[in-house]
Amino acid sequence: MSIDSKVSELLAKMTLEEKAGMLFHTMIMMGDGSAMGVESNEDMVLGKHMNHFNLFGSASAAEMATWYNNLQDLAKQTRLGIPVTISTDPRHHFSDNPFSSMLSGPFSQWPEPTGLAATRDAELVERFADIARQEYLAAGIRVSLHPQIDLATEPRWARINHTFGEDAALTSELVRAYIRGFQGETLGAHSVSTMTKHFPGGGPQLDGEDPHFPYGREQVYPGGQFDYHLQPFLAALEAGGSQIMPYYGMPVGTAYEEVGFGFNKAILTGLLREKLGFDGIICTDWGLVTDAEVFGQTFHARAWGVEHLSRLDRVHKIVEAGADQLGGEACPDLIVELVKAGRITEERLNTSVARLLREKFALGLFDNPYVDVAKAEETIGRQDFMAAGFEAQKASLTLLKNEGVLPLRAQNVYGEGIDGSVDSPEEAEVAIIRLKAPFEPREGALESFFHAGTLEFPEEIVEHVAAVAAKCPVVLDIYLDRPAILTPLVPHAAAIIVNYGAQEEALKDVLFGRSSPKGKLPFDLPSSMQAVTESRSDVAFDTKDPLYAFGFGLTY
Repeated sequence: MSIDSKVSELLAKMTLEEKAGMLFHTMIMMGDGSAMGVESNEDMVLGKHMNHFNLFGSASAAEMATWYNNLQDLAKQTRLGIPVTISTDPRHHFSDNPFSSMLSGPFSQWPEPTGLAATRDAELVERFADIARQEYLAAGIRVSLHPQIDLATEPRWARINHTFGEDAALTSELVRAYIRGFQGETLGAHSVSTMTKHFPGGGPQLDGEDPHFPYGREQVYPGGQFDYHLQPFLAALEAGGSQIMPYYGMPVGTAYEEVGFGFNKAILTGLLREKLGFDGIICTDWGLVTDAEVFGQTFHARAWGVEHLSRLDRVHKIVEAGADQLGGEACPDLIVELVKAGRITEERLNTSVARLLREKFALGLFDNPYVDVAKAEETIGRQDFMAAGFEAQKASLTLLKNEGVLPLRAQNVYGEGIDGSVDSPEEAEVAIIRLKAPFEPREGALESFFHAGTLEFPEEIVEHVAAVAAKCPVVLDIYLDRPAILTPLVPHAAAIIVNYGAQEEALKDVLFGRSSPKGKLPFDLPSSMQAVTESRSDVAFDTKDPLYAFGFGLTY
């Protein structure tokens, strides 16, 4: 029997409540799940008929696999035994923002996607995706809530480190490789489905503020470059990307309705479905409907442009816009209410439910939803996977300045943020100082995870680097989660290297010449904040006289 026949047969057996449950894709916790405001697994699977979940948190490989199998046992207790699909935010990198990523934990550790872009190596990106696919599969994770292919045209934006940088052509090349590595040529039992985000490109945020928060809700196109941000999504669709996530932001000053993209029918149906021909799954970003309490703080629903609507009306607008799933929500009762009131037809639900069932069948979940715990222990964090990630970290390191000090030959090294062999600059032949790109700390537990605002280093850091440089040559290593302004630091540094997530040993291998720096900048580094504020948020390479340009990188 074909997949379409199986879908039709199962769909005909489903109740309205069972269909409604499939339209929700929210967080789930290890254990029974009843923590941090997340409902228990039993309440969601048995009570609300939900079977798509984003796994929050981590554990050992064996614990994750065992928990996953227990969850599938729970799903078998439902009337139709529809298996659960587990998704995850990125887990293979260095950042730890619970609203966009997880620490790598037992998984192999790679540079952030900006670092993968810095390698300029599509084969390496496909190798990463293939390894991540194998590790995800072993844990029962079947949907990656990535790649994130927004373009970093607004240097202040807080989510640049999960992008492939500023250039649409490079991002398009790499997303094709990424999707091949996760999905293969066709979606099957070997695949992890990709949910490419954030359609139609979330980079051009007003002043770089993020639309997780009300003050960052506006997405702007002063340079008229809407189509430039769309280019990587065309590549993702050509590569067969299975799912799409629209972003929170609301377009301002365009022909489109000024409401968040998840509510925007002209974007989801008119552009994505009809013009671009996408018939895969559209899942909204998390939390468009319901306010939530997180870390004791109210996290308002990102209902930008429709804040005045009730929860019921928000759900109605999302479904009518063309979304198949509501991310980060668990209110199927509202779908049931809308159908019973005649505001949404059951045929409309059937269209989305069929897409969701089709993917479960394609992924082989109905054939065998379980994983082998022993194989999970063997696969996740496998030695050759860890080694490949380590090599990628080294390959991404980007050398910006070198006054003959690198590769290091010194014996007496002073270190800050890295182990040294002497305790003070006065004793040292060279100093290595590791810094992170600056940001403006924001009030509130939620905002603290998003590095936004100024890209300038505080004066005290510049003065400190100058003071150390007066005693011995300084090598600066700077973690770029955003394009930091290095202008005041350059005169004081004998060498500058930047990273996008790298272990100390990877950095040392390059600094001491055991490996050569190979990375190329995935974005321009602005020369000043004035250049940033005068640039247009949607236009690539628009800061005047960048200090170091896209593609720059020295070697030895």
